[in-house]
Amino acid sequence: MIPAGKTIGVLGGGQLGRMLAQAAKRMGYRLHVFEPQARCPAGAVADMEVNAAYEDIAVLSAFARECDVLTYEFENVPSAPLRAIESLTKLCPHWNVLETAQNRSREKNWLKRNGFPHARFAEVAANGDLLAGIREAGVPCVVKTADFGYDGKGQLKVMTEADVPAALQRFAGQPVVIEQFVNFTCEVSAVVARSAAGEMEVFPVAENIHTNHILDFSIVPARVPAAVASRAEAMAQEIAERIGLVGVMGVELFVGHGGEVLVNELAPRTHNSGHYTMDACNVSQFEQQVRAICGLPLVKPALRSPVVMVNILGDAWAKGEPDWAALRARPDTHLHLYGKAEARPGRKMGHFNVLAGDVESALARARVAKAELYR
Repeated sequence: MIPAGKTIGVLGGGQLGRMLAQAAKRMGYRLHVFEPQARCPAGAVADMEVNAAYEDIAVLSAFARECDVLTYEFENVPSAPLRAIESLTKLCPHWNVLETAQNRSREKNWLKRNGFPHARFAEVAANGDLLAGIREAGVPCVVKTADFGYDGKGQLKVMTEADVPAALQRFAGQPVVIEQFVNFTCEVSAVVARSAAGEMEVFPVAENIHTNHILDFSIVPARVPAAVASRAEAMAQEIAERIGLVGVMGVELFVGHGGEVLVNELAPRTHNSGHYTMDACNVSQFEQQVRAICGLPLVKPALRSPVVMVNILGDAWAKGEPDWAALRARPDTHLHLYGKAEARPGRKMGHFNVLAGDVESALARARVAKAELYR
């Protein structure tokens, strides 16, 4: 066990690192952030911020030696520098978990080898035959870059034959994964925590609505049959066990028209759809991450209230600073801002959680509050 007063290191300085720092400091830990860009959101609340490239092994090694455990706030930290420092501190999760999740080919093949249901896919190496790959996966499909994709970046839907030329032009020469298009009823996610001792807990399943490939609303409890939610939770726990997770992981899934559940993507860190836990649960995903990586007992999550989480993007600043006073005047609404200096379209600047007696009321209020904010 790593007791309070010790130092947690975080690679990545965005909003997930910021909210992890807030949770860790409430629990009595010191928190250091390593981030290439100066004045990052997490650094504003951390005890120390170090700015250097992840590939700067000398600086990264010095940082690691100051930390009792090292974790991540996004999965795209290069794995090679992590291999270089693994003898200097405790890495949670291990670098090989990140290496699997940050590449779509490795991730899909891991799911396939371990027997988890997923969309049929084809792989095309750099400068390979992209058209043959599309034919193998079949149209409609989604073409995705193999490396470093998130929030819909690096992907393109090919819904008809007319879309094929655009895909061939956009992804020419790149390694890609081509996934069969899944005609799902909804998207859900489960955030699971696992300790080094194998203790596991999973948060209630969220139903997720995306706009322009970016998460817009997370609805909890998810509006799916209980058997589907149980299957998603069980699948998230089995994935965490098989991959050897120590920490927190978001497991994104598709729900088919017959109730089948397919794994879409893995995110071995706290997850955007888990932000509802900050106000609607007895433990947040960030406190649970601290508990998991520090060897503390995990808390069994309990949903205190139906809730809808709404992402706030930089688009809300189109006409100037949003009207925070109106949002804060809503007694059922809890606002969380990330302290980012520049608002840009599509950039996640904050979120708010709306609590209500039932999910439909929470969703209706959330939509009204969002519309007022984006005026």
